[in-house]
Amino acid sequence: MHEPSPDPRPAPPTAPGSVDRHALVPPLGVRPAGDGVDVAVLASHATAVELCLVDVVDPALPAHDPARYRERRVPLAGPAYGVWHAHVPGVRPGQRYGFRVHGPWEPAAGLRHNPAKLLVDPYARGLVGELVDDPAIRGQVGDDPYGPPDPRDSLPFVPHAVVVAEPAGTLAPRPRVPWRDTVVYEAHVRGLTQRLEALPEHLRGTYAGVAHPVTIEHLRSLGVTTVELLPVHANVPEPHLLASGRTNYWGYSTLGFFAPHAAYATRDAQDAGPAAVLDEVRGMVHLLHEAGIEVLLDVVHNHTCEGGADGYHLSWRGLDNAGYYLHDGGTPARLADVTGTGNSLDFRRPAVVRAALDSLRYWAEVVGVDGFRFDLAVTLGRGATGFDPDHPFLVALQTDPVLCGLKLVAEPWDVGPGGWRTGQFPPPLAEWNDRFRDAARQFWLADAREASHGRPGHGVRDLATRLAGSADLFGHSDPPLVRGPVASVSYVTAHDGFTLADLVAYDHKHNLANGENNRDGTDDNRSWNHGLEGPVTPDATAGGVLDGLGVEIAPLRRRSIRNLLATLVLAAGTPMITAGDEMGRTQRGNNNAYVQDDETSWVSWDLSPWRKDLLATARHLLALRREHPALRPDAF
Repeated sequence: MHEPSPDPRPAPPTAPGSVDRHALVPPLGVRPAGDGVDVAVLASHATAVELCLVDVVDPALPAHDPARYRERRVPLAGPAYGVWHAHVPGVRPGQRYGFRVHGPWEPAAGLRHNPAKLLVDPYARGLVGELVDDPAIRGQVGDDPYGPPDPRDSLPFVPHAVVVAEPAGTLAPRPRVPWRDTVVYEAHVRGLTQRLEALPEHLRGTYAGVAHPVTIEHLRSLGVTTVELLPVHANVPEPHLLASGRTNYWGYSTLGFFAPHAAYATRDAQDAGPAAVLDEVRGMVHLLHEAGIEVLLDVVHNHTCEGGADGYHLSWRGLDNAGYYLHDGGTPARLADVTGTGNSLDFRRPAVVRAALDSLRYWAEVVGVDGFRFDLAVTLGRGATGFDPDHPFLVALQTDPVLCGLKLVAEPWDVGPGGWRTGQFPPPLAEWNDRFRDAARQFWLADAREASHGRPGHGVRDLATRLAGSADLFGHSDPPLVRGPVASVSYVTAHDGFTLADLVAYDHKHNLANGENNRDGTDDNRSWNHGLEGPVTPDATAGGVLDGLGVEIAPLRRRSIRNLLATLVLAAGTPMITAGDEMGRTQRGNNNAYVQDDETSWVSWDLSPWRKDLLATARHLLALRREHPALRPDAF
């Protein structure tokens, strides 16, 4: 139930009379200020916006029961340059809230305002509640994106934003590891420690677990300087996953660019609320910094969780669909999808650029992280005519006083026209080097497979270029060569694709468990099973039956793993290791395990003898790199 305003467009609560359209407005979001909160939200095509204060009046009722909640609506003043705002007294940290937006429902023109939907604040510092698969979470009736607006109230079925006060306390200083000494370790917060029995059970799979002394000791003994965490922004499953009861384990489906994903916090922190979740994230960063380890976040600013036009109506779509999302310019208006997710944020819009920069500064200044890896970064540099290395967002990363001194890494492609741009981002950005990945796999696996059948391979030329730092990709600049080989974040595996152990055990992907009939995941793996598909011995990659063929193949596979690992660690460039590869982790041939929140994806810490040997080899190789400056050049 709710207590509606008598008029959907009354005079502003803080300044009766006419609206000053050139008013100075507070920063976007809902922030504690004096006796209440300052509120500001962008909704440039709206005719009215209400702040909805949500109270739980009967906690005994199910979360999706409307009778559980009471809603108070406060009209906002505006718009001032598209922003609606107010100071609302009496609101304290811990208050649940959302927005309801009035305006035209004209899908053919890209306008999708529907006040029946409670919308998440894009600047919310915390979220509570789960997304429920109910028709009310979509803006229109049925599956037709151009159909009439759906009148059902979405409040009981969507997450709620929560007012969070600015956290107190200082963080340990940044380690500021030079690029030439950097070793990146890509990990998933849950997957890294979920099976680490040396941790107390309540800490496994949490932010606190990442920073536990046992985890830190493993990272330090391995030689890791920098942990890159898969997305920790609040996220929800995409529509097709939610409908089937599955989840996006990787987290590339953002609902809140300022809110930490609460499910990775300890149960005590979750029960205490978003402020406690934020404290746990900050505590993780603090402890890792004390151990000399940097923290990078994988951030997904190229799209949101709302999917295509027939998808969710949770936040940006209801606030300002035409202003936030990239459209194709046609009539009727259609989303332009250059990310493969159904939507792409429109970085031609200053408001979108501002939102991304505000989020990055928040995580850098308040949470204390050391940098960011930008998912599908080409989307973030798309202007009116395609990718532009001088795009305002990329220029801002180079000039912003908060961000320019951090470690910034681009995934230099998206799925739109002209989407492959490896080597074309400006300094100080480094880039994932997919050419290194392909060359290493081709030489050690694909060419070896061909040779086993008497066929020629590709030779050593491309591998030599990658070993020397990929000057053909990263040497172009003004003046030339200023980026150096450290701009190449070199990798053989990442979260997306085969693990290192699976590269040597499978010729083909085995993704049936994902529920997509093995159609998902790449077919360009450049892997080699060494003669037999899958596991061959109990002490090899993933279990199985010991036999004569397995005895012959297992040592060859392990040698190939060592070849790949040594090539990665001893090459010029910045090496990135995928969590668990140093211990022979397997996904049983799944090269797209984004929906596998189980032992398929979690790192196994139960080490058989050969896995212990591999870990010792990894430590030795990284020690060699650390001890010999010739293996760590920062100039071509």
